[in-house]
Amino acid sequence: MKSFEFFSPTKVIFGKDAELATSDEIKKFGGSRVMIVYGGGSVVKSGLLDKIEQLLKKDGLPFTVLGGVQPNPRLSFARNGVKQATQFGADFILAVGGGSVIDTAKGIALGVANPQTDIWLYWTKEIVAKKSIPVGVVLTIAAAGSETSDSAVITDDESGSKRGLNTELNRPKFAVMNPELTYTLPKYQILCGIVDIMMHTLDRYFTLTDGNELTDEIAEALLRVVIKNGEIALKNPCDYHAMSELMWCGSISHNGLTGLGAANDFAVHQLGHELSGKFDVTHGASLSAIWGSWARYCYSAKPERFTRFAQKVWKIEKSSIEETACAAIEATVSYFAAIGMPTCFTELGIGVQSEEIMRELADRCTFYGKRTIGQFKVLDREDAYQIYKLANR
Repeated sequence: MKSFEFFSPTKVIFGKDAELATSDEIKKFGGSRVMIVYGGGSVVKSGLLDKIEQLLKKDGLPFTVLGGVQPNPRLSFARNGVKQATQFGADFILAVGGGSVIDTAKGIALGVANPQTDIWLYWTKEIVAKKSIPVGVVLTIAAAGSETSDSAVITDDESGSKRGLNTELNRPKFAVMNPELTYTLPKYQILCGIVDIMMHTLDRYFTLTDGNELTDEIAEALLRVVIKNGEIALKNPCDYHAMSELMWCGSISHNGLTGLGAANDFAVHQLGHELSGKFDVTHGASLSAIWGSWARYCYSAKPERFTRFAQKVWKIEKSSIEETACAAIEATVSYFAAIGMPTCFTELGIGVQSEEIMRELADRCTFYGKRTIGQFKVLDREDAYQIYKLANR
């Protein structure tokens, strides 16, 4: 078990009617002028946005509203949000939605606190962020885990580059989590959320670190709970128990807990980001489309790890380590397929790609050979190309 620091300061208010605490929590964390950020029209149609606005009015909190965040949130939108929030004098950003909305809110918060700096410079690592303003979350989808994470992902709509930024400044001050707010989600969003939750854990779980007992057990339990309740939620999206388990798993999967004491991998996320950046496909779908190819290419770095995954998560035991490891990969890919998620490029909806495009994806993923990705098996530009090639069917 490696040395680590763990800091997860986000206050979680979980359960039915949890959203009623929103304005109280904003005031507790010093908010006096609020920008509300949301995505499409679902929070409008459901009445949630109006409910939040009424709560803020009742408690005398001035606010401005910014809607229209898209999946794979756009840099240009976040920049415009910075301008609007600054003009309004916002000192608190409230995200009402899922991962894309929350990541956008984090970007706006950084921009408001640093008005002389273009926020993209933080994502390209040219400048290190030193301050931000508070962000709060009313969560409407179990998926990205951004409500408790230090991460935010933004896409530069001009270049198509999708980058992640990890800083403790990104941690929301609070997250309001009512599983009932997920009941109106389209089935596809639930599906993508299931994959995203699993992948935030799998990208930490596949490590060369041995002897990390408690962290491994937490990760394995989380995966079993997601697999079980994901199937229930797809049959009945209004099953409170299933949706509550998924919502809490989403938060735990990305607050750092499932990777403590180990070297985390996240190669699948890096490979998937390039698919989202170039083809504007949903994040969760990009992950399921590439995971099987990554696993088949990389499992030989430590097949015993995949064997443990087979035994603990899938209850699979074969006659050899090799057979058991491969069976775990196929079980995971089969699960993605069974719930209707893509497992290759064609199923992702982008079709079979040319050699040139696959080389371009590998170039972009490795910053044109300037970096490697992953820890379980360190991958260079040629490795990335080979993984894309395996998924190109």
